[in-house]
Amino acid sequence: MTKKAFVALVTCFNEDETINFGATRAQVRRQIEAGNNIMCAGTNGDFTALTFEEKVRLTEEVVDEVAGRVKVIVNAGMPATFETLKLAREFDRIGVDGIAVITPFFIACTQDGLIRHFTAVADAVTTPVYLYDIPARTQNHIEPETARALARHGNIAGIKDSGGARETLEAYLGVAREIDGFDVYSGPDHLVLWALQNGAAGCISGLGNAMPRVLAGILGACNAGDIDEAEKQQATFSAFRTDLYALGFAPAMVKRALYLQDASVGASRQPALLPDSAQDARIADILRRYNLL
Repeated sequence: MTKKAFVALVTCFNEDETINFGATRAQVRRQIEAGNNIMCAGTNGDFTALTFEEKVRLTEEVVDEVAGRVKVIVNAGMPATFETLKLAREFDRIGVDGIAVITPFFIACTQDGLIRHFTAVADAVTTPVYLYDIPARTQNHIEPETARALARHGNIAGIKDSGGARETLEAYLGVAREIDGFDVYSGPDHLVLWALQNGAAGCISGLGNAMPRVLAGILGACNAGDIDEAEKQQATFSAFRTDLYALGFAPAMVKRALYLQDASVGASRQPALLPDSAQDARIADILRRYNLL
């Protein structure tokens, strides 16, 4: 099976904080040219700052721009099952390749509650559903046993693990080995190659917004069996991650790094990171160090 890289695409904004759909389409084309697939309305896409209607239009614009050239996954997850279902049905209508569902945030959930939540979404659509675990942001974690129970649902196709713990990723990979048709996609950028070598179907990367060709290079080399080259590309990717993320909240750093490469992506909606000339200078130094500026 060919392993795939998805980039958790940024959402581009104008100065008045409305969505810049033209610039977002340009970022889609940039990722396609690099060889990456697309995830939209995820953590790096500022999904919590978008309205229901904006998420629907954003997905329509991305799917239209992609025009079947690569795969598109979109995140429908919201705190309440009710709104998650409404979004998922819209994305099902639009015709995406996968619907990711981040665990509910703000509302504390039991594991049984998570099973009910994800099952309701998977029952409501024909598009394959992917669980999305990022407990540092949602405070709700999909335990491996919960993933195992959900993996038996005919329309739950896998999980995106953004927890950052290798032990949890190993446990999810164990579920994938037990249950056919359940794929694991790694979120942590420093674990891309390790995950691929241990059975992951691919990765969903935020850092790939700023370094798309290196991300594609990891996957391309791995798929070709050139592990030396894959390790070289992963080393560059990991080092860039370490340097950039040392400056602050990872999605904000990625967006700002991309802004310094292409100002058309804009800033994020408030109260996200405001431009800071001293920090921009440090980010620019890092970008020059990796020949990205």
